[in-house]
Parts: sequence; structure tokens; C-alpha cells
Amino acid sequence: MPRLFTGLEIPPEVALQLSAHRGGLPGARWIDPENYHITLRFIGDVDHAVARDVFSILGERRARAPLTVTFDRLGSFGGERPRVVFAQAVATPELQELHAEQERLVRRVGLPPEKRKFHPHVTLARLRDASAIDVAGYLAMRGHFPKISFTAKRIALFSSRDSVGGGPYVIEAAYPLS
Repeated sequence: MPRLFTGLEIPPEVALQLSAHRGGLPGARWIDPENYHITLRFIGDVDHAVARDVFSILGERRARAPLTVTFDRLGSFGGERPRVVFAQAVATPELQELHAEQERLVRRVGLPPEKRKFHPHVTLARLRDASAIDVAGYLAMRGHFPKISFTAKRIALFSSRDSVGGGPYVIEAAYPLS
């Protein structure tokens, strides 16, 4: 059973810039830059028939122009029990619309709706036993985050192995934005 999700690839030069924020946080398991991405829609573990349906339905998306994605700050998920450190992407109307389209398409193949709110980001580290104080200190030390932008030119259907997260990810199909 493949574990699938759709997303935007991060160009190598942008991944290199984001990777400069690695280090200095106890309990962090840093994601390899080649596995950076923005998840548009997590699909999960599906059988091969559903995977084929997802592959097919994603080809039915509407034509849209490449879009500019900008990272504007670092943050964390988990509050008092932080789980992730991330680089936040600005949730532009174009990016929100792209996410909504992905949601509609995968629901057409019978998958349940995503329960989590869309928060476009790149996971930089997964945290294990990191204290909220350590994470707050890490974020404070990196308070000046220079904006980093790139143009997304395609949507990817990624697969991952069943693991604790963080890759490796494989691009199973790509759908150009044009």
C-alpha cells in the first residue's frame, strides 16, 4: 500500500537557503533538504486501485499559471508539546485555491475530507522531546527571517515509505502548471 500526498517541490537553491536554519535545537531530527516540499493534500495509505484513481483524477485539474511561493517566517506546531519546526509559506489566494482544488479532486475518488486546516509550510525538523522553551529560544534567535521566493511550476504526486516521517519521498507523477 503506497502512502501518497500531493505537493509542491522546493527548488534546490531554495532548499539550500532553508537548510541554513538547521541546527541548534536539542531533540530535533532535521529533514534532508532534498525532501523539502509543501504538502497540498495528504492522501495517506491507500491500495493500488485508489492510487491509480488519484493518479488519474489529478490529471483533470484546471489549467493554471505557475505561482509564486514566498516563505516569510519560521514557526512550530504543537504549542506546549512542539512536534515540528517549519518555514511558513504565505497563504496567497492562488495557493489556497490550488489546495482547495486538490481537496475536491481527491474527494471525488471517495477519500474522506482532510480534517486539518491548510497551513502551507516546509517541515525543517521533527521534534522528539524538545521543550517549548528550547523551541521558543530557537525561533527567537532566528527572528530575522529573510523572505525567500520561488516559482512553482508543477504539482507532484509523492509517495513515501511507512516511517516516522521526513522522507525519502518519490515523485510518482508530475502535473505542470501552465
